[in-house]
Amino acid sequence: MNTVRRAAALTAAVAVLGAGAAGHASAAPAPAPSAASAPSSSSAGSGLYGTKDPTYDGVWRQSLAFLAQRATGYQPADRAVEWLLGQQCADGAFPSYRADTAKPCDAKTMRDTNATAVAVQALAAVRGQAAAPEKADRAVKAGTDWLKTVQNEDGGWSYSPGGAGDANSTSVVVGALAATGVRPVSFVSAKGRTPYDALLSFALPCTDKEGPGAFAYQPDKDGKLVANADATAAATLAGLGKSLVATKASPDQPPACADLTKPTAERAALNGASYLAGALAKTGHLTLPPMPGATGTTATTGQPDVGNTADAVVALAAAGAAKQAKPALEWLEKNSAAWAKEGGPAAYAQLILAARATETDPREFGTADLVEQLNAVGPAPKSPDTSASSTSDDEGRGFDLWWIIGIGTLVGVGIGFYVSGRKK
Repeated sequence: MNTVRRAAALTAAVAVLGAGAAGHASAAPAPAPSAASAPSSSSAGSGLYGTKDPTYDGVWRQSLAFLAQRATGYQPADRAVEWLLGQQCADGAFPSYRADTAKPCDAKTMRDTNATAVAVQALAAVRGQAAAPEKADRAVKAGTDWLKTVQNEDGGWSYSPGGAGDANSTSVVVGALAATGVRPVSFVSAKGRTPYDALLSFALPCTDKEGPGAFAYQPDKDGKLVANADATAAATLAGLGKSLVATKASPDQPPACADLTKPTAERAALNGASYLAGALAKTGHLTLPPMPGATGTTATTGQPDVGNTADAVVALAAAGAAKQAKPALEWLEKNSAAWAKEGGPAAYAQLILAARATETDPREFGTADLVEQLNAVGPAPKSPDTSASSTSDDEGRGFDLWWIIGIGTLVGVGIGFYVSGRKK
């Protein structure tokens, strides 16, 4: 879901440069914060994961870290949970990051549907073992209620309320609803549209020459849908009614593309899985578009897109195509170390969730122990608890128990994402 996190940077920049201007910016690449940047003293050491500037992804990376830790049996430290709770506005929304949580959110605070949705899912996952479960419960409900209030008439969501809907934002909200026990179809817009109606509006037919079965992020300026692997991975999960912590589906079968007279979200999701399988089959990974002004090989072929490749692995496994995802997972095991180190919390979390979705041990991910690496970039989590499910997502509960008992190695310390390296 790289486009989602990149949107944060651009939207925030537009708000700063054009304060008072109407409307919101749509998602687009934006420059990354300096690697030397660090959180303000109010956040450093207070429970935030990572040391880089959290302006555009603080809530996102914190939430992904929670989901990955719960997926491996760990409970985040209480102060980490408190940090995330403190980011929420009184109306239930979460911004990408609030530097001064003592100051109430106002009209200038940029609410973020993606940050809100992933925070809702993360808090739902950790509330059972949180120091203040009632507080987490209230935060989950408030966040879910706020998302309902900013649903677009077409049934979907934009990154910032009031903007045109997009596949990524709609998908992350659908995943959060599904993970917290809310039926996405119960979220009906003022015009009677559901989130799945919105998702279907971004789906390309199997007859499309360049992107058969894929999803677009948004229609382009001419109203045309253009295949987007990032949006396709996100929408594939959402169309299946699954969240970011989706697990391997059975039986395993090759994904195929098929257009129906009356389209359904599930069929569109399977078509999306077919597109992803085809894209990964070429090189074993997805590729970022060439950067403007790039020279050499990357000017024509682009660079490997590690984050989206991890997302595609999760989507394929959830669609019952773990076999097609295996070569990409193996590519990640060999090639993701430098990217993950640079990206930090969200990057480690993405890889852990990809490993989990394919029933691969994240402690032996190539030469890396992803669990140890993630736990080292934030407050030390509580030790694995085998008496409780490690996720709030219903589809994964059986696997979490298998993970803890079957692997038996969880001992000791255990996306864009914008700063996680999910950028173009």
